[in-house]
Amino acid sequence: MFENFESDAVRIQTERTAQREHSTPLFMTSSFIFDDAEQARALFADEIQGNIYTRFSNPNNNELVEKLCRLEKTEDGIATASGMAAVFISMFALLKTGDHVLASRSVFGSTHQVLTQIFPRFNIDHTYADIGKVEEWEKGVKPNTKIVFIETPSNPALDIIDLKWIGEFCKKRNLILIVDNCFCTPYIQRPSEWGADLVVHSGTKFLDGQGRVIAGAVLGRKDLMKEIRFIARATGPSLSPMNSWIISKSLETLAIRMERHSENATKLAEYLEKHSEIELVKYPFLKSHPQYELAKKQMKLGGGVVTFVVKGGLGRGRKFLDALKWFSLTANLGDSRTTATHPASTTHAKLKEEERVAVGILPGLIRISVGLEHIDDIIAEVNQALLGSK
Repeated sequence: MFENFESDAVRIQTERTAQREHSTPLFMTSSFIFDDAEQARALFADEIQGNIYTRFSNPNNNELVEKLCRLEKTEDGIATASGMAAVFISMFALLKTGDHVLASRSVFGSTHQVLTQIFPRFNIDHTYADIGKVEEWEKGVKPNTKIVFIETPSNPALDIIDLKWIGEFCKKRNLILIVDNCFCTPYIQRPSEWGADLVVHSGTKFLDGQGRVIAGAVLGRKDLMKEIRFIARATGPSLSPMNSWIISKSLETLAIRMERHSENATKLAEYLEKHSEIELVKYPFLKSHPQYELAKKQMKLGGGVVTFVVKGGLGRGRKFLDALKWFSLTANLGDSRTTATHPASTTHAKLKEEERVAVGILPGLIRISVGLEHIDDIIAEVNQALLGSK
């Protein structure tokens, strides 16, 4: 529609009704009426396009999907009830008994559970590969491998995978590449431009940006989305019109929010790197990050998440959280308000200790989702908690 991201994010919306509204209204209806029996038949036969039932489609959902597809530069998509619904259905809809998934070792805790506990019930196997070891990816491909699933940056270790390399790797082997783009959003990174076949989002995070709703999305190739849409339509992980409406409105400010999140996060990371109570800081746009050059190549900004390891290990990490006065202690991220969590005992607690260490989740690791407050206040809060937890 437009040449620029910001204009698409603001101006894409559903067609106006007879009421001539300026802002898209809420379509809080379970179903839609037909003009006559022939129209009903044609709609169910997919001969014509139109809304039938909100589990299938709804003007608010349609607007959100159209906007996300435009921003991610993908052909098609669906909105789902949560980010994990998007992760699950993006793979499950395309797999069958006996198939195999090759995944990056560092994935979200619930994604790990899908791969290790749920898929085995359907005799679907998986293999993990280290992001920096090409030989593990090559050895990890089996005759029955169908999907490669990655996060970049990873949660919470902030490791970066070379999207160009993995895209070419999958294309050469005819594998479906799925990228979780939750941390970046399409404003910072577009995996489809590097060869991703599908992109998944937790709309709960930066896409909403204010911690109000649970939502997800799967976006990608039209041929793959046809099967995913069929499974979603039959099984029902659909997003409510209210949540679609909220996120669509939130996308209007995504660009300016991600600019501020990233600006604040960069300044916090630079501050922490010089702090005497910190052992390690990870942030994609810090020169000390192992994949700094790669991050600069495929990401527009560094994003809003900073991780660091406090001196003193697990006990000090918990003391640090308890010493925080106004940061929100929550497992969520991507909020306008700064949030903090201890991944080893929350979001990634289901992993075994050796699994956590293998992906950089050390006992004293703290994840900060840097909000939109003034950076001086954010730094002062972190500093007082570091000093107060000694």
